[in-house]
Amino acid sequence: MYAAANPFRNASFSGQSNAYREVGVTSAVDGANPHRLIQMLYDGLLESIAQARGAMRANNVELKCHSLSRAVRIVEEGLHGGLDLASGGELAANLSVLYGYVSRRLTLANLRNDEAMLQECADLVEPLRDAWSQIAAQATASTPKRVVNG
Repeated sequence: MYAAANPFRNASFSGQSNAYREVGVTSAVDGANPHRLIQMLYDGLLESIAQARGAMRANNVELKCHSLSRAVRIVEEGLHGGLDLASGGELAANLSVLYGYVSRRLTLANLRNDEAMLQECADLVEPLRDAWSQIAAQATASTPKRVVNG
């Protein structure tokens, strides 16, 4: 359903502390399987939404805009961009519609400073993240262990 892609590889972060964080994210992405990459996208999206909500409450416009911009990029470039619409069938088509909706709602929440819209987006994404985590756990459990002789 998802094409192999690494949407974080070209991510740029500002500030020294974020540079260290980028190294951590890049390292995690380099060693991740496709299931883990999608899980990381969902986690990053929910983290960005939570950060934007906090920024709204603190009237920190710059952080709100940065967080929501990151959230929209994750949805559009990572999740939506990774869908294989040609062979993903009805599920990929439905996710495409949902991701488009979430992207528009995040943008509107930014313009209107609307926490309820952010919560709506989180409420739509959390079940997907949870289901994806279960799928990844099942795939890992069913993968045979390889023995490496030293």
